[in-house]
Amino acid sequence: MSAPDTVDHQQQAMKRVLIAAVPGLVAMFWLYGWGVLINLFLACSYALLMEAGVYRLRGHPNARDMSSMVTATLLAVALPPYCPWWICLGAVTSALLLGKHLYGGKQNPFNPAMVGYALMLVAFPQPMTHWPAPHGMDLLAGLQQVFGLHSNTPDAWAGATALDVLHINRSLTIDELFAASPAFGHIAGRGSEWVNLAFLAGGVFLLQQRVFSWHAPVGMLGSLFVISLLCWNGSGSDSHGSPLFHWFTGASMLGAFFIVTEPVSGAKSPRARLFFGAGVGLLTYLIRTWGGYPDGVAFAVLLMNLAVPALERWATPKQPAVNS
Repeated sequence: MSAPDTVDHQQQAMKRVLIAAVPGLVAMFWLYGWGVLINLFLACSYALLMEAGVYRLRGHPNARDMSSMVTATLLAVALPPYCPWWICLGAVTSALLLGKHLYGGKQNPFNPAMVGYALMLVAFPQPMTHWPAPHGMDLLAGLQQVFGLHSNTPDAWAGATALDVLHINRSLTIDELFAASPAFGHIAGRGSEWVNLAFLAGGVFLLQQRVFSWHAPVGMLGSLFVISLLCWNGSGSDSHGSPLFHWFTGASMLGAFFIVTEPVSGAKSPRARLFFGAGVGLLTYLIRTWGGYPDGVAFAVLLMNLAVPALERWATPKQPAVNS
């Protein structure tokens, strides 16, 4: 495949990823309102400007593979809706400069979107864990919130995610939590069930289009299901959530189909991809259950990025020595 054909193939793959993200974006818009679209506009417009500026400074032609748009879109859905504008821009800056161009571009050992998200989460934990209540803010109030014009909307910030509630209320049974907290829906977080189903639908589309192989998503979801099943004791107070709860809350489906499948920082061989995904699922559960953050997809991905060289060496069959 020639270089122009390779660029065109990458561009087509990125277009399909953006198309596949539409159901998730629509579901998040239905759940949280204009906040996710404000994030999307800020992240994508800034990513285009930053990418053009970086390539100009490096003296290289601007890459047209749309990878920066995918990174910006993933950040837009990962960041809390109505987060301050500088959080969004800081995440994009970190993702593109530290996560991508610091390594020359297309040679990054870490997932750029998760680099940007994790840095913002560690540096600014309060706004990064401040999720709005569903259906709580109109466009004007949202813009005022994002740009710091006023913050007189306490009811709009009364929500807590299901993972937050489960993480804090260890003494209550699952049945008591589902009955007492409006954060819970039928099997997982209220509304996040539908968001995860929407990203699952987008992931199935990407699999059907052969944008990536099944190994990493199946590895992640499979290990997350197994470890949560082993640690689940029904509805007792020491239960950490059912397998379906962990599948359909937080960033599970987004992580399985849009993050662990990132082609540059992820594993390359099928066997290594399977174990890469399995490691992300296992670490996600451990961080959710015993870590300091309610969701652990970003840190799980970054930790497994470190393990990719070892996974590739282990997964590649050794060639028998040839006697001369």
